[in-house]
Amino acid sequence: MARRRYGIVGCGSRARMYVGAVTGAHADVAELVALADTNTGRARFHADAVVAAGYPAPALWSPDDLERMVEQERLDRVVVTTPDHTHADYVCRALLAGADVVVEKPLTTDVEGCRRITEAVERSGRSVVVTFNYRYSPRNAGLKRLVSSGAVGKVTSVHFEWVLDTMHGADYFRRWHRLKENSGGLLVHKASHHFDLVNWWIDDVPRRVFASGGLRFYGAENAAARGLGERPERGTVDGAGADPFLLDLRTDPLLRDLYWANEDEDGYRRDQDVFGEGITIEDNLSLVVDYEGGPSMSYSLNAHAPWEGYTVAVNGTEGRAELTVVERGSVSADLAVDPSATPEDGAADDPRPVSERLVLQRHWERAREVPIESGDGGHGGGDVKLLRDVFVGPGEDPLGTPAGHLDGLRSVAVGIAGNASLALGRAVAVADLDLGVDLRKDL
Repeated sequence: MARRRYGIVGCGSRARMYVGAVTGAHADVAELVALADTNTGRARFHADAVVAAGYPAPALWSPDDLERMVEQERLDRVVVTTPDHTHADYVCRALLAGADVVVEKPLTTDVEGCRRITEAVERSGRSVVVTFNYRYSPRNAGLKRLVSSGAVGKVTSVHFEWVLDTMHGADYFRRWHRLKENSGGLLVHKASHHFDLVNWWIDDVPRRVFASGGLRFYGAENAAARGLGERPERGTVDGAGADPFLLDLRTDPLLRDLYWANEDEDGYRRDQDVFGEGITIEDNLSLVVDYEGGPSMSYSLNAHAPWEGYTVAVNGTEGRAELTVVERGSVSADLAVDPSATPEDGAADDPRPVSERLVLQRHWERAREVPIESGDGGHGGGDVKLLRDVFVGPGEDPLGTPAGHLDGLRSVAVGIAGNASLALGRAVAVADLDLGVDLRKDL
């Protein structure tokens, strides 16, 4: 297989997964020839990693010159790992310049972005892959297989609860994500993963969304109400280690070299106080989602829980399937920020052990546990499989795991409608958003 020529736009921490894939397991089919970021220091960080792996240094570009980068570097594909609100612009520009696109979730954050991407895909005839790595996790694939087999009958409802702990959840409130204009809030940035899973599990399309929620734990107003007192604006200060909510970039080599060392170039602070002023996203969210095929979903997201994981139940005319996952049973300040990306075993005697359990119970029968295929690596083993599909291409896949731009639109449609519902105080029909395409297409 000929090696495809890749460029990456966005050189934050997420780009590391793709740099590692191109210089590691998939170096035989891919080569990284260009990097683009508004911060040249972060771009050089990844370029140095490519050279350290024994490959030629990729050329460094400004994102403003994306079209020239595609043309002059003869790129086959562009990987977009920039802040969410910029995705639509870079995806569209890369497509129209003649490259296929691989984009991190979410596909985009608003209605205008959905329309622009839809039009660019139609005009260019190029492809867009949205990297929903949770689809590839064996436990989630196991639930998909169970529901698709008809074991629960026709799906009537879904209950889905996701809790982010005070290490992982807090991190969204110290970065650029804390502003809804940048991320679409957790309903778009984080929950697009979750909504995509439900859309995929039950093979259906969201029709109407009602949302409720607010900023109830993080932020200056909540801190003052709880009497937390005066706080530093950022975590990289002497004495930060005494407060587990403060992140000192100097204590982690990656954060130090990627962000702290390059801060002077653009002023981006990766370590803002989660109880500071100006946060515009919610930390508690609840939704009711109706689907075109008839089912409804109750969904909740909490971003300040003492443990991390999720519970999903799919109810049907023949029974019920339940998936329960504990990704981290408790939190201490010396753990990785994201337990889904950096798996941890936990203590053997932990009353809430790291675990996953898939149970099927049909009507008039005893419950039975369904074995889950073991998976190593980030996101329950999903990252390895995802990267193989991205760089090598999917093989035979009866579950339809790879996700394209329509899947990306269906996932963000829930969050965009949810944000509209929060603002309006009523249910919002997805069709009324006018995303530029009938989301039922191809189902």
